[in-house]
Amino acid sequence: MLLADVAAASIDVAASSARLVKIKRIATLLAHAAADGDAHAVAVTVSWLSGELPQRQIGVGWAALRTLPPPAAQATLTVDEVDDRFSTIKAVAGKGSQAARAGLVRELFGAATEVEQEFLRRLLSGELRQGALAGVMADAVAKAAALPAAEIRRAAMLAGNLPAVAAAAVTGGRAALADFRLQVGRPVGPMLAQTATSVADALERLGGTAVLEAKLDGARVQIHRSGTDVSIYTRSLDDVTHRLPEVVEATLALPATELIADAEAIALRPDGRPHLFQVTAARFGRKDPGDLDPLSVFFFDLLHVDGRDLLDLPTEERFGALDALVPQDQRVDRLVTTDTVAAQEFLERTLAAGHEGVMAKSPHAPYEAGRRGAGWLKVKPVHTLDLVVLAVEWGSGRRQGKLSNIHLGARDPDSGGFVMLGKTFKGMTDAMLEWQTQRFLELADGPTDGYVVHLRPEQVVEIAFDGVQRSSRYPGGMALRFARVLRYRDDKSPAEADTVETVRRFYERD
Repeated sequence: MLLADVAAASIDVAASSARLVKIKRIATLLAHAAADGDAHAVAVTVSWLSGELPQRQIGVGWAALRTLPPPAAQATLTVDEVDDRFSTIKAVAGKGSQAARAGLVRELFGAATEVEQEFLRRLLSGELRQGALAGVMADAVAKAAALPAAEIRRAAMLAGNLPAVAAAAVTGGRAALADFRLQVGRPVGPMLAQTATSVADALERLGGTAVLEAKLDGARVQIHRSGTDVSIYTRSLDDVTHRLPEVVEATLALPATELIADAEAIALRPDGRPHLFQVTAARFGRKDPGDLDPLSVFFFDLLHVDGRDLLDLPTEERFGALDALVPQDQRVDRLVTTDTVAAQEFLERTLAAGHEGVMAKSPHAPYEAGRRGAGWLKVKPVHTLDLVVLAVEWGSGRRQGKLSNIHLGARDPDSGGFVMLGKTFKGMTDAMLEWQTQRFLELADGPTDGYVVHLRPEQVVEIAFDGVQRSSRYPGGMALRFARVLRYRDDKSPAEADTVETVRRFYERD
């Protein structure tokens, strides 16, 4: 299949705001690739149109794409050929690698037509990144494969790799999906939580009974063990095993041969209270723990143990298996209750211990890997949202020369984009201003529009706010009241940002 086919489809998808039109256009493209028997092209196409490279990063950013050679007159590049060239570019290393990589980039762009050049430029600079497109893409794969969307989503969740599932389903049908099952050593998308406004709200939405858990301010990890081999993955499915030896040691001490577990890794002070989140996060950024603070691990869910899959079991049964395996001092504190007063007291005790809040979980819900399920609700004392930074403004006065006022957006699953909810410069420390100035210059999406720098929608920020009010200024008709920055969430992707519907729930409550 030609690169030109993908580029044309990308233009069509971007031009339409209708979900069904997007799905149909992508499905037609995937079916075209499958008609040639090219499963690899299907996988690559799904990856590209989701704004990702199969190679993840190849060392080519915005600066390398400012000056491009004249475009080719005819479209000759194939999807497989371009993917091979990306792999070649990524493999360049050593002295003179920057110049060699630049030469390969010029050669690739010189063989591309004007439309193809624009697609490649947007892909490599991150402009096609739309994490919210994942749902649209899964539905498009299902349509191209003539299979129920639920089967595609489940396979993708268990594989942690929608492109691979797409290649199998579109070219091999339902039988090919049998290979995608829960497998020790292969990370799966973690189940995510929606937001509740209070413990009373959580109890009501969960049918009157909830399992409350302490919400630790650490880093979520997924742990796999097979015999003496342990693998640890972040919520974005990156392998961090060698950075967390304490977690490996704790896992090997459990009386099991095989397991897949959800846990929280956290740095604690000598008195048992948590360090600041940044202390924990520092361990994930260093290959050698060195003299950094040690981590403790607290398990809170069990997906598999010794040949038995637990994914589809209700929460209370999974917790029973977890309790039988993991010592109490390595489990997250938990309370099952129907009583709002007891739930509030549990929340207050958790906050007094220095933690974020609580998770409220349905006793009957299965583990919905990779989804923000209604069976998990997070409750924090201060209203918070995980939003995406869409743009940023140059500061003035004391903040002269710094990128300061950030534009905040919530995820819109229907359009595959983000809806702006307001701006804020509150809560930013001097260190944060230094960091975000450097970070946002890297994410700059083209030239500055006056004092506003538009960004690729990649950086997630945790925002505290007092409420949501009606607003005619923003397209969603809502704006956050007294929004302030709590922290930047490098551990979360734009696909994990809160949705417009979550914001609307706060709005209706206010």
